[in-house]
Amino acid sequence: MAAMAPGGSGSGGVNPFLSDSDEDDDEVAATEEQRAGLRLGTGAALDPGSAGSLSPQDQALALGSGARPALPGEPSATTVALGAPAETPARLSIDAIAAQLLRDQYLLTALELHTELLESGRELPRLRDYFSNPGNFERQSGTPPGIGAPPGPGSAGLAGSAGREPSTASGGGQLHRAGSISTLDSLDFARYSDDGNRETDEKVAEHEVPLQERKNYKSSPEIQEPIKPLEKRALNFLVNEFLLKNSYKLTSITFSDENDDQDFELWDDVGLNIPKPPDLLQLYRDFGNHQVTGKDLVDVASGVDEDELEALTPSLGNLPSTLDTPQPVENSLLIQKLEDKISLLNNEKWSLMEQIRKLESEMDFLKNEHFAVPAVCDSVQAALDQSSQTASEDSMRSLSVCSSDQDKSKGIHLSVSDGIGSVVPKQSSSDSLPRREQEELPASAPSSKTSVHFDKPNRKLSPAFHQALLSFCRMSADSRLGSEVSRIADSEKSVMLMLGRCLPHIVPNVLLAKREELIPLILCTACLHPEPKERDQLLHILFNLIKRPDDEQRQMILTGCVAFARHVGPTRVEAELLPQCWEQINHKYPERRLLVAESCGALAPYLPKEIRSSLVLSMLQQMLMEDKADLVREAVIKSLGIIMGYIDDPDKYQQGFELLLLALGDPSERVVSATHQVFLPAYAAWTTELGNLQSHLIPTLLNKIEKLLREGERGLDEHKLHVYLSALQSLIPSLFALVLHDAPFSSKAKLHGEVPHIEVTRFPRPMSPLQDVSTVIGSREQLAVLLQLYEHQLEHEGTTGWESLLWVVNQLLPQLIEIVGKINVTSTACVHEFSRFFWRLCRTFGKIFTNTKVKPQFQEILRLSEENIDSSAGNGVLTKATVPIYATGVLTCYIQEEDRKLLVGFLEDVMTLLSLSHAPLDSLKASFVELGANPAYHELLLTVLWYGVVHTSALVRCTAARMFELLVKGVNETLVAQRVVPALITLSSDPEISVRIATIPAFGTIMETVIQRELLERVKMQLASFLEDPQYQDQHSLHTEIIKTFGRVGPNAEPRFRDEFVIPHLHKLALVNNLQIVDSKRLDIATHLFEAYSALCCCFISEDLMVNHFLPGLRCLRTDMEHLSPEHEVILSSMIKECEQKVENKTVQEPQGSMSIAASLVSEDTKTKFLNKMGQLTTSGAMLANVFQRKK
Repeated sequence: MAAMAPGGSGSGGVNPFLSDSDEDDDEVAATEEQRAGLRLGTGAALDPGSAGSLSPQDQALALGSGARPALPGEPSATTVALGAPAETPARLSIDAIAAQLLRDQYLLTALELHTELLESGRELPRLRDYFSNPGNFERQSGTPPGIGAPPGPGSAGLAGSAGREPSTASGGGQLHRAGSISTLDSLDFARYSDDGNRETDEKVAEHEVPLQERKNYKSSPEIQEPIKPLEKRALNFLVNEFLLKNSYKLTSITFSDENDDQDFELWDDVGLNIPKPPDLLQLYRDFGNHQVTGKDLVDVASGVDEDELEALTPSLGNLPSTLDTPQPVENSLLIQKLEDKISLLNNEKWSLMEQIRKLESEMDFLKNEHFAVPAVCDSVQAALDQSSQTASEDSMRSLSVCSSDQDKSKGIHLSVSDGIGSVVPKQSSSDSLPRREQEELPASAPSSKTSVHFDKPNRKLSPAFHQALLSFCRMSADSRLGSEVSRIADSEKSVMLMLGRCLPHIVPNVLLAKREELIPLILCTACLHPEPKERDQLLHILFNLIKRPDDEQRQMILTGCVAFARHVGPTRVEAELLPQCWEQINHKYPERRLLVAESCGALAPYLPKEIRSSLVLSMLQQMLMEDKADLVREAVIKSLGIIMGYIDDPDKYQQGFELLLLALGDPSERVVSATHQVFLPAYAAWTTELGNLQSHLIPTLLNKIEKLLREGERGLDEHKLHVYLSALQSLIPSLFALVLHDAPFSSKAKLHGEVPHIEVTRFPRPMSPLQDVSTVIGSREQLAVLLQLYEHQLEHEGTTGWESLLWVVNQLLPQLIEIVGKINVTSTACVHEFSRFFWRLCRTFGKIFTNTKVKPQFQEILRLSEENIDSSAGNGVLTKATVPIYATGVLTCYIQEEDRKLLVGFLEDVMTLLSLSHAPLDSLKASFVELGANPAYHELLLTVLWYGVVHTSALVRCTAARMFELLVKGVNETLVAQRVVPALITLSSDPEISVRIATIPAFGTIMETVIQRELLERVKMQLASFLEDPQYQDQHSLHTEIIKTFGRVGPNAEPRFRDEFVIPHLHKLALVNNLQIVDSKRLDIATHLFEAYSALCCCFISEDLMVNHFLPGLRCLRTDMEHLSPEHEVILSSMIKECEQKVENKTVQEPQGSMSIAASLVSEDTKTKFLNKMGQLTTSGAMLANVFQRKK
């Protein structure tokens, strides 16, 4: 009999870490025996120093064997115990050594072994788990081995040993720390724990925590358990509630932001199906009333293989007589072996029970089918005989199963545990058959199963006594759950009925985050349940399963609804699913309303067509008009698009058009985007089928645009114009598909042979797949064939009989060009919208169509020739938006060399004609702004301007100089230095003074945008020549232009340029203006100076500059305004006063050159008040005098 001495008779059992489990054996068996096995050689004595001051007997016990130290000349006791031959070294796994060390409570030795293994990279799971559990070192009861306990075989050498600390003798059951116990504290056991989610930066360094606190922390196993998600959410809720109640509002807001996945307003969001607990204060006050009892640590054990146990335990027969194993140890090992054997027998019994049950089912089936059953009965007999041989008769009762085809006296005894018969239901007779045989079984096979018979005892007790006796079995059949448990379903219908009764009670008790796992069960039950009321309740549960379902959960529910619809058909979908949607159409949570909106679209293919075009359409219309949530309306629009793909009632066309206009005018960008991506293409497809695309939809939108332009004389509603024009733009793919479909060659378009290739850039990038022409046509291959025939037809055969294309050429294009001529050319947004529309139209219909159908109509309107110049009024069309839209929307569609030449020539002609006719340049400016936004056209525009620079007419050169101002802001500095500045320098020396003056705004813009020092110096020198050259001394228009430019660019220019050039020259101009004799010129200069000083007063100005130039300039200007404009003089006086206060504050409060806080506040106060009052010059002088006074 193999025996092993337990460690410490006072420990009260076996520690759970000490069982040699199969899992640990699997991990270390092969590797540890090869790499880390401890070899005990023949005749090798143990190292005397390896166990401290222990006696030789203690050394033997430390290794977990009953061996003594080897005597000279004889083999080691350990080797003998393991049964190894004297000449062959025996191996003992490190795991076995660790188990024995822990079993005998040699913790320091085990710790040293654990540390050495860690350092060598061979961590042992048993030691890691043991030392990472603080509960193993703080005991509420029990005595450490060998300390205060009677000496025994397992602790003989420890009872009177002086090698331990004396204080441990009276430990009172607590395992006190030894001298080297700091090793336990210094190790970071959390590093080797199984909690992989623990973050290093969240732990407090142990050296920062007092020893007693660490001890208390480590002695509380509860603290070591990681917090559960639901516990965290509950504590978060209570903490946030505490913060709000105690006025920590900012902390509460921060706390809420850090937990944005939780709703702190509702306790139900926590997910716990329990009432809300008291607040934190009440829990804290009530904590002392709870008695926390100490938890005793008890060693337990789990079973091990008998072979392993005997391999690790030395045989008693090989031990010397002086070390006989005591009787209690032998008994405990015997009990352990018997318990292991019982466990194995129980497992075998369950397996045999399953086999018997299957064989019984087969036998019943064969009986019903009139098959012969001797072979089956023989197999049953063999299995039952095997069971009767292996079962324990003391703990079993027998059940006799007899066969009608066998001898009645021949019984088959089945060993069954007392409780099994009532727990394990009999399996269906078809479960154990092959799949093919199951499919061939008749539907009535389960119901034809014979009833189960049980043996009655051969006793004479009365039935009443039996009933009273059985009443002591604790069963609960009176409650709802008890009645469900006591009734086992025996058919599909009864299973459905049971699920229908139980699911409403199960769902509320499932975690919110996991309720989607119930969706398959709910749907199957709702599909198959026979009772309409129960089905309605189950579908109600489905739609209310999750309080606020997220995207993934909604998708899961929608998937289930579609599966339900496919299974039950349109009638039940209408009767059962739609009412659930209708009920939640006004739910308070947007996620629920979102689910309803998405359901309407997902269920559309499975509904009766009358319901699609009536009830569902009305529901979506109501939600689109009334719902406040953008996400819900976006889902409504997508569902409306799906409905439009299935609706076939022409009477609903007008309702769809009204919904389209409503969706296009929605204030949310998300809703409008969804309209263009889904609703509008789907509606356009239906409109095309009805033949209304060219007869109603597009003409109606064009008429609405024309109406807007007629009513927009007092002010155009650009938003509505954008709505209608963007809708037209989204209809271009559908219009082109209609043109291809109605083409004369459409019947010839057959897919055969090699399919022609479509260039990637042939069509503009669609906003959605529904706007892709290939999707509308059917396939990319079919589109390629049609495109080839389309280009050939336009180029060689013409458009005769092609009604849809003729409508585009003869009706759509002329109406669009007429609308373009009515647009205000200064409206950048309108010009851009129409440019994008024509660009997309031309790109979609192709280059041949653009060159032969679009460009000629524009050229006929514009008629660019110098013969048409009217010097008094100019060509009226050239001043309208037709010019920029033709240039940027039509001529830029294709970028080949001939196209670029055509664009350059057009812009040169427009610039020439507008200049010579003295017409406004707004149309040319709009063209430059629109084209200048794209860097690809910068070189082209510079080419056009250079044409103007070298033109013979001074009017054209003036126009070119003004256009440079628009182009400088978007052009990179390299082009500015190489192309712009040389051109401006050339123009600045032009013989005509008007050309030179026209260059000043462009020079100012360069000073505002460029940062290259050399470039700025060149511009500065040119401006200085304008100001200081005597020939410009009396040029009033030049001085006016310079002052206007300084006022515009001064605040944004480089500070050095502003301080050294702009402000001093403004001072000089103000001084000169005081000497001006002509009042009109003097007032004109003074007004522009006032605007320039007003813009510059908001800039930071140094004290020297303020005293020497800025204030003197203001005083000179005030002198002019006293005579010419008293209202301006009042404001100037306030400005001067404020500037003087700034200088005084700097002098008194701060050292020279620095700006005080008070002065900064004065500056900001002045800036704010001045900007608010600038446009109120009609106010009385008394009020204006107080505008800039500081509040007392």
